[in-house]
Amino acid sequence: MTVADPPRAGRKEWLGLAVLSLPTLLVALDVFVLLLALPHLAVDLHADSTQQLWIMDIYGFMVVGFLVTMGTLGDRIGRRKLLLIGAAAFGAASVLAAFATSPAMLITARVALGIAGATLTPSTLALISSLFKDPKQRAMAISLWASLFPLGAIIGPIIGGVMLEHFWWGSVFLLGVPAMVLLLVAGPKLLPEYRNEDAGRLDPLSVVLTLGSSVPVIYGIKELARNGWEPVPVISLVVGLALGVAFVRRQRSLSEPLLDVGLFAHSRFSAALVGMLANSVVGGTVMLLMTQYFQSVQGMSPLKAALGLMPSMVLATVGFMVTPILARRIRPAYVVGGGLVGVVAVLLVFANMGTGSGTAVLIAGFALFSFFGTPVVALGTNLVVEVVPPEKAGSAGSMSQLGNEFGAALGVATLGTLGLAVYRNEIADTVPAGIPAAAADAVRDSVAGASGAAANLPDKVAATLSDPVREAFTAGLHSVTAVGAVLIAAAGIAFVLLLKHVPPIGQAEQDTEPGEAAAPQDTASQDAMSRGTGSQDSGSRGTGSQDTGSQDTGSQDTGSQGSEGVGAPGRA
Repeated sequence: MTVADPPRAGRKEWLGLAVLSLPTLLVALDVFVLLLALPHLAVDLHADSTQQLWIMDIYGFMVVGFLVTMGTLGDRIGRRKLLLIGAAAFGAASVLAAFATSPAMLITARVALGIAGATLTPSTLALISSLFKDPKQRAMAISLWASLFPLGAIIGPIIGGVMLEHFWWGSVFLLGVPAMVLLLVAGPKLLPEYRNEDAGRLDPLSVVLTLGSSVPVIYGIKELARNGWEPVPVISLVVGLALGVAFVRRQRSLSEPLLDVGLFAHSRFSAALVGMLANSVVGGTVMLLMTQYFQSVQGMSPLKAALGLMPSMVLATVGFMVTPILARRIRPAYVVGGGLVGVVAVLLVFANMGTGSGTAVLIAGFALFSFFGTPVVALGTNLVVEVVPPEKAGSAGSMSQLGNEFGAALGVATLGTLGLAVYRNEIADTVPAGIPAAAADAVRDSVAGASGAAANLPDKVAATLSDPVREAFTAGLHSVTAVGAVLIAAAGIAFVLLLKHVPPIGQAEQDTEPGEAAAPQDTASQDAMSRGTGSQDSGSRGTGSQDTGSQDTGSQDTGSQGSEGVGAPGRA
């Protein structure tokens, strides 16, 4: 029997994607605008160094800690419903943060922002899978959605810098309020609802375990990267890992788990996550080193440093547009593999660049890095969502974002620490004579310390620091990019070998690799069977999920939102 082509999205669906883009961009903007606002709010609120760290970090801790819970919760109570609740909470918390009068009040607001932020990404990604049934259109929509993260990373400092020049520090938090209001108004009209009626209740112990495992792990990684080996972060890391093992064991024992760990047995799901994790580990660290070089070695302002990264934003946007088009004709594994070859080439150039190469090589190189790295993000995200049955799209979306968040923290902790160790080793014996002891210690500690020390020295003395600091920093960059090239190459080889059988987007899959029919495939097979036997759309979902709210046109329309699902391509 033949299966009808999935319906193509129209004007309403693309407008829905535009609405979904608002919270995604704002989540990406939030961290980067705060980087610029931190010095101003620290003075105004009299925040000490510890409070400043918590103001910065608590948002990310909450996002990571609640991503899995919120992704699954949206599948159960309704993805649109959770998105709108999260948007309202994010807007209210933004106002609270903007008008905070003490560090404690601001930290509390950041906690609320993090919890609300955790509802946004998995809900938006899952709703994209409901809006776009055609695999080609869905791949393009996910590419557009994914392009907002690097866009936020680049324009965040620019917008923040402009606003801080004209308004008070709290104004950067108010950026999200109009967007969230627009989402609350337009969301119910443009976005479909989807929930799994038979999913059961959330397991409270699983929620506690996911929070208790993810937050200590991320905290431990960040503190180890920041201060080196100390007892508290090591204990935190061990406790988090132990709770993570307990979480996995509990999920295996539950009939309705918070996270279906069986998803990881599927080669597409796991390979895509590993590829995105490797890209975020290396890409986040290289970007961090570049901004350090621009500001601490070259003396650029934060705004100029952000402008130096602008070419990477432009090429990344181009990459996200081109990738799904290429993947319609070329197998995704080869598109991703080719892109990662380009990433490795850029990293090898960085690993061999001389100290006199200047900023031009870094700017051009990172722009190419961003372009060649987009396929693994765009197609990896599409594979993660595509491979799961419709009722688990929110959970899959949370895992995709969790991999990115964890990868960035892991990259700073590992590759960032490697770069710092090489810098310290290289600079140890090259600090010029005549530098005061306190300044010399700062120079040996980090490149940021060297920049601060140079600012307090006479110009002639400070000038003597330029060459040794640049040489030491370049040596650290060499080590980081060389190791990064190996990691990316390994991830690329694994991606191609595991997924070379996956057909181009929109083409039927002819044969299945051994072991491909893992747990997610089995779940989705009920949908495929019911479609093939001519059962009604409303029954083809198997799990009883509904598509209500904006869909009031009857059972046929109801089925079109759920029966094809996100796993339809290649499995019909």
